[in-house]
Amino acid sequence: MSTDCSLLLHDVTMAGLQELRFPEEKPLLRGQDATELESSDAFLLAADTDWKEHDIETPYGLLHVVIRGSPKGNRPAILTYHDVGLNHKLCFNTFFNFEDMQEITKHFVVCHVDAPGQQVGASQFPQGYQFPSMEQLAAMLPSVVQHFGFKYVIGIGVGAGAYVLAKFALIFPDLVEGLVLVNIDPNGKGWIDWAATKLSGLTSTLPDTVLSHLFSQEELVNNTELVQSYRQQIGNVVNQANLQLFWNMYNSRRDLDINRPGTVPNAKTLRCPVMLVVGDNAPAEDGVVECNSKLDPITTTFLKMADSGGLPQVTQPGKLTEAFKYFLQGMGYIAYLKDRRLSGGAVPSASMTRLARSRTASLTSASSVDGSRPQACTHSESSEGLGQVNHTMEVSC
Repeated sequence: MSTDCSLLLHDVTMAGLQELRFPEEKPLLRGQDATELESSDAFLLAADTDWKEHDIETPYGLLHVVIRGSPKGNRPAILTYHDVGLNHKLCFNTFFNFEDMQEITKHFVVCHVDAPGQQVGASQFPQGYQFPSMEQLAAMLPSVVQHFGFKYVIGIGVGAGAYVLAKFALIFPDLVEGLVLVNIDPNGKGWIDWAATKLSGLTSTLPDTVLSHLFSQEELVNNTELVQSYRQQIGNVVNQANLQLFWNMYNSRRDLDINRPGTVPNAKTLRCPVMLVVGDNAPAEDGVVECNSKLDPITTTFLKMADSGGLPQVTQPGKLTEAFKYFLQGMGYIAYLKDRRLSGGAVPSASMTRLARSRTASLTSASSVDGSRPQACTHSESSEGLGQVNHTMEVSC
């Protein structure tokens, strides 16, 4: 284990977390942030009355978290982390407000994490503030898990958020049941990339620089309505000074220390099931392909989505919902869920009973015990494939 990771593990212990003091939760009411919402697009408008805001103290500062529901037995929480330039609303509202996705998530507690200072209405950090490193951002998440009493989480991360969640799973593997990583780039920037980023920052505004990270050049030219919406939201909703700090830290990240098991001695890898997602016209495609090559093919699914571009959770929420449903099925969380396109009617409530598997049992055997956290595996393309172990799949849907 590297020195950095050792220090993080020393700094962030579950025993130490017991001593933290957390502010009282605050309800997130419809109509809050009215000035911002009046001028926003549809993907910012949905704020349900059952979402609650929290500011959670961590070893590296406060984290703004928005949560719906409460822990349900041994079922994990769904925890999200957004990309740089966004916040949980801009990144995930379209996806989580999609009707079929709500049929799934109503059976889980859902927890959206905003990176420090990126939430709507965030105060500007004081001059000289040191933004947490990517490793420290990951080390803030056990405080969230501890605060809400989660046993473990299924993480959904996009871009920088995917990198943070992957780091979190490497440092705290027992807290992560599964990961959906959209647009992850496991590589740090070389000096040529770093110089190009610096030059871009001198010749472009910060929102435009971030847009080139979120969207491909083709999208920037051809999908002007969506791009313009995000340009306005990034410029008006996210504090620009705070965003600059997050952007700088993301661009100074190190390589994600993972290797496919068996390729190098003592290879580190993600131990949980992983679904890698990228649009077929996304700037992150090469990075996601390389990440796929470094993960265990037995527990990894690679999903390449057609007509999705740089933000598949925004442009193709239905396809990503379907993929997420199968991913959950592979871990035994959804035994049955009708597709409205086949039924022609409302989607019935999903059966969310956990098909638990003992860690010592065969992956292909399933039982109904509720005691131990099961060893999950990747999904098959049909709901009948629960318990099967698949090799990496490349799916263009």
